[in-house]
Amino acid sequence: MADSLNVKPSSQSGYVLSQTGEQLKVPDGWKLLKPGDAALSRRIKKDGPSWTIQEKKGNKLFSQGILAPADRIDALKAILEKERQDPSYQKRLDASRARREKEELLYRKKFEQAIFQFLQFHSNFEDLAADLSLKITAHAIPVGSGTVARTKTIPLAQRAEAATIAWLRHQTTVYDQMHIPREKGKRKEVRQMLAKKSRELLDRYRQGSTSHLSSCPLYKALH
Repeated sequence: MADSLNVKPSSQSGYVLSQTGEQLKVPDGWKLLKPGDAALSRRIKKDGPSWTIQEKKGNKLFSQGILAPADRIDALKAILEKERQDPSYQKRLDASRARREKEELLYRKKFEQAIFQFLQFHSNFEDLAADLSLKITAHAIPVGSGTVARTKTIPLAQRAEAATIAWLRHQTTVYDQMHIPREKGKRKEVRQMLAKKSRELLDRYRQGSTSHLSSCPLYKALH
């Protein structure tokens, strides 16, 4: 079997596990390309069959490298190293990095504005809304953060709303100290309950009243 697969590490040397737990022998002549060189990894995957070893830790997947024919890894590595010695390669790399940074800055601004629009605080609290939008964006936006802000499967407005509710859950409730039974659906139930409270909290700021500030967990979190 030499198709391109996502596999899991195995305790048995020379083997990996399929997604269903089946022991798979690493094909003869294959070796492991350790993670760290994204450009080479992309070329290995694109050039032919390979097995990507992934290990799940919590809710995240971590790569342990790519198994592929040794001669193919060596050949593509040599080609890439030669390209990298060409001054034009570095220029293209710098241009690509600058473009990504520009796109990231633009997305950060759009995301921050989307949060501000979701908050819709009364004019009495516009400065607080701006500060809150900035803090939530700084927490949610980093590349690789794994937060809802980085997904493209839902509209920007929904990403902003979800990021706001998540930030409030951690900053204005006792969620992080709660002992939640390991029962199916229980954590979701708790999150929904806390989300309702967070929305009620936001509504106070939308109404413009200042009578609640001395005891408000959001106000305290921002001061």
